Amino acid sequence: MPKLFLEYQFAVSPLQPASEILIAQLAELGFESFEETDTGILAYIAKGEGQPERVGDLQVITHPEFQITFSIKEIEQENWNETWEKEFQPIIVDKRCTVRAPFHPKPETQFDIIIEPKMSFGTGHHQTTHMMIRFLLKTDVTDKSVLDMGCGTGVLAILAAMKGAKYIEAIDIEEWAYLNTIENIERNGQSQIHVAQGDAGLLNGKAFDVILANINRNILIRDIPLYAKCLQNLGAILILSGFYQNDLIMVNKKCEEFGLRLEEKLEKDNWISAKYVF
Repeated sequence: MPKLFLEYQFAVSPLQPASEILIAQLAELGFESFEETDTGILAYIAKGEGQPERVGDLQVITHPEFQITFSIKEIEQENWNETWEKEFQPIIVDKRCTVRAPFHPKPETQFDIIIEPKMSFGTGHHQTTHMMIRFLLKTDVTDKSVLDMGCGTGVLAILAAMKGAKYIEAIDIEEWAYLNTIENIERNGQSQIHVAQGDAGLLNGKAFDVILANINRNILIRDIPLYAKCLQNLGAILILSGFYQNDLIMVNKKCEEFGLRLEEKLEKDNWISAKYVF
């Protein structure tokens, strides 16, 4: 008999950062698969498992800054891998870097990254990840120390390793992102990357030449002081994404408080990625 799942269809406004926070909180209740839509997300949990009855009490749903509604329907189990394989297409960034699944043919690009994202954010399809890859492609990280903060699938840490970084850390607060990063760095033969589960509190006393942080505006603004403390080397670089054009003034102001100057920005569908230097 096919296993039954509950499909929760969420309408979310504004989409970010609410959707990202919602996914994280749903994962804590036992939801095991997510799909982004134009209006929010679809979330799936096996019937009789986890704690779906607590969805309505989630902090993100009751938060006054967000408007989130949802409906529920019962569905039979699908072959998730088969569905994902049909929908996931490889991407090529600046004709130099391909992000693909294991079942896609090997490309001719300079960098070839193989990813199985599971529930983690960071296949390269989202505008923010795409822009972060673009920035990293034109940043010299040879023999430098690099931090991938909020690593998701680990795609940025993997690219930094392929580009010759001497030391790489990848950190994510979510267990499923932490585990997925470990799988993906092994899949790409980059097991020298150090992976940890946690938040910016893990950065105390550490120093990096380059920090990559693709999270959301509120967390970035909270953590910029910590990033600045870790970037004391001459020529150190901070590359941020996960926020909109309207948020750039606020992000710039916080960076300027700690001596970081905006050097360049990229924009894609109103999403922003920004590079800061001392």
